[in-house]
Amino acid sequence: MVSPRAALESAELESPLEGSAAPGMEVRRRAPPAPAWIAAFRDASQEWRRLFAEILGTFLLVAVAAGGGVVAALTHGAVGRDAQVVAPGLMVMAIILFMGKISGAHLNPVVSLAFALRWDFPWRRVPGYLAAQLVGATLACLFLSAVLGHGGLLGATEPGSGISGLQATLIEAMLTFGLVSTILGTASGAQNVGPLSALAVGGYIALAGLWSSPISGASMNPARSFGPDFVIHDFANYWVYLVGPTVGACLAAGAGRLLRGPGGRDPSAQAAAQGTVHTALSVAAPPADAVPQEGTKS
Repeated sequence: MVSPRAALESAELESPLEGSAAPGMEVRRRAPPAPAWIAAFRDASQEWRRLFAEILGTFLLVAVAAGGGVVAALTHGAVGRDAQVVAPGLMVMAIILFMGKISGAHLNPVVSLAFALRWDFPWRRVPGYLAAQLVGATLACLFLSAVLGHGGLLGATEPGSGISGLQATLIEAMLTFGLVSTILGTASGAQNVGPLSALAVGGYIALAGLWSSPISGASMNPARSFGPDFVIHDFANYWVYLVGPTVGACLAAGAGRLLRGPGGRDPSAQAAAQGTVHTALSVAAPPADAVPQEGTKS
């Protein structure tokens, strides 16, 4: 008599295994273990995969967000303001769809901060994400500078004409509050919409820029503002785009607690924040794994 193995989880098929079991023997088919590269991806030692995704994603975002201003200056206004503010939203939408499962597609230091404040993202991973986002933004602006020059202040975000630093800071705080609330909300279990969250986040970025870009540039992202300022060596107004978005993100995390309770308890929100891999593994039955059921003879 052979003791049965523990019941396997989910969708296991019970049927005789052709060519490998005696008549009347019932065997269970089990899914093969995840491929080695997926196990490695989930290993904390492979954090470089997520950091690379953050560098790549932020590079693409800032190349579009700052590049619109550069191209507009180079072509004497061929790229209008509406296009300049809508393009980053479309790019964020694409990035979330093509690599959101890898790193969570934060692309923004205050998004990483907000997820950590909600305890959906480990604090120990925040410094790496922030560094990756700043590197991606800087590389994008170095690329634009090398190819197109410093036209349009390299797409730097600045308070609009007649707008004080305080006014721009308050607008940035309010805009970021809405952006981070959208991100946290679409990542939560109650409203989790999976890849469709890209539409909400990208749409919000475009909407915010359409009405507020003449006031503050609608950055909502300290990394996006850091890149141009670093390359042109002008941080005079950078504090606006550091303080405003940080305050807005913290307020959004607090509002999330009021709306949905404490964080750190929602697996779907944690998966959205940290990145995950969902690989459909086919159900297979290796001949050596035929397991007699209790009450049958081997």
